[in-house]
Amino acid sequence: MKILYYSGCLPHSKTTGLTLPMPLIARALGIELVEIPNTCCGAFFTRNVIDMYGPVRVLLNARKIGSEVVTTCALCYNVLKQTNSTVKADAKKRSEISAFLNEDYSGEVKVYHFLEFIRDKIGFDKLSDLVKVNFRGLRIAPYYGCLLLRPYEEIRLDNPENPTIFEDFLASLGCEPIDFPYKIECCGSYLGAVSLDAVIEHSYAIIRSALKSGAEAIATACPLCHFNLDQMQGRIKERYRDVSDTPILYFTQLLAISLDIKEALGFEQHYIDPRPWLMKKLST
Repeated sequence: MKILYYSGCLPHSKTTGLTLPMPLIARALGIELVEIPNTCCGAFFTRNVIDMYGPVRVLLNARKIGSEVVTTCALCYNVLKQTNSTVKADAKKRSEISAFLNEDYSGEVKVYHFLEFIRDKIGFDKLSDLVKVNFRGLRIAPYYGCLLLRPYEEIRLDNPENPTIFEDFLASLGCEPIDFPYKIECCGSYLGAVSLDAVIEHSYAIIRSALKSGAEAIATACPLCHFNLDQMQGRIKERYRDVSDTPILYFTQLLAISLDIKEALGFEQHYIDPRPWLMKKLST
């Protein structure tokens, strides 16, 4: 199986744990990974025509090679899906973008999130058969955030109020998925640039909700969510005493470990190093 893969700008950032394991994951799953040029998609969607040049370029690069593209990043996924929806629905914007880029694009490239690709193209049952490391007993809260699911009319990944795709993924690895009330709430997103307090409060509420529901760790697919939940924990614990060190892992890191991949996991960039917790849990 061959897939076009868009890693976005993460390989050049400090949150590479989401993308680092992908070549080895693909090999373990029998997938040929074909990377398209990793120019930035813009990282946040707006309907301003000038802001859509970047994501349309990404989609044009994908179209030169195939008709489908996969990404692991919730930010990229959201931007590319909303861009497709907009150029399909708005002839005026489509014309202006095509004139600027000197190439027509009408939203014909299908965009998959890797969780979606696993569900629809591989199957969680098949993935479960490929698992080599026993995750039984790992109580992990799947944190969707807001960009994987909304706006529903453009994204359509799963039920925006009661999604299950992340839980099904974790269960296929042998984990015990922990449902918790804040799994689709916003972590504060880019508010850290203007209001650090808002990010601390939002991230604290999410972590506290997961821990109170019985989780030992949180899994995410968004580099911004990971940054806010992981890197803010020092500040959170200065303010609140009812939150303990909580590992925040990318879903790709968990997938890699379950496939017995030991390198290129990116854990050294985490504020809360999940390795001691993982070693303890996997040795029992």
